[in-house]
Amino acid sequence: MMRTSILVLLLFTAITSPSQNVGIIKITELEKRIHTNSDTTYIINFWATWCVPCVKELPDFDSINEAYINKKVKVILVSLDFKEDFLTKLLPFIKTKKIKSEVLLLDESNANYFIPKVSNSWSGAIPATLIINNKKKINHFFEKKLNYEFLNTEIEFVK
Repeated sequence: MMRTSILVLLLFTAITSPSQNVGIIKITELEKRIHTNSDTTYIINFWATWCVPCVKELPDFDSINEAYINKKVKVILVSLDFKEDFLTKLLPFIKTKKIKSEVLLLDESNANYFIPKVSNSWSGAIPATLIINNKKKINHFFEKKLNYEFLNTEIEFVK
């Protein structure tokens, strides 16, 4: 048992790097971040490693994150992969793709419960993105693949 714990810890340490912020989160914790009354614009993308259009748009989200690093814009990539794949699939994927944005694994199995907490217009398809700024009363939801230009235009609109 002790050897397994040490192995998992070593694997986790080897896969992650200090520049990556990766965690596992419940929908209630994500809701707190979504509904915060700050003037930060949150770009929350829902994706999975097995979703081809999701994977194709990730570099654009990372570029937006980089472009607005010192502004009141926060990119959060919420993975809908299975929790049991966190160490074996998700973390290696993040490292291989060199993702710098914050990545969270949503630890929820009941889509009927968590989907309406994100958006009433979400059918459950991915990729899906919520752009929200509560202070400015901005809440835009998109259930499609997005690109850098589109995201940049949305952010500029919020400003």
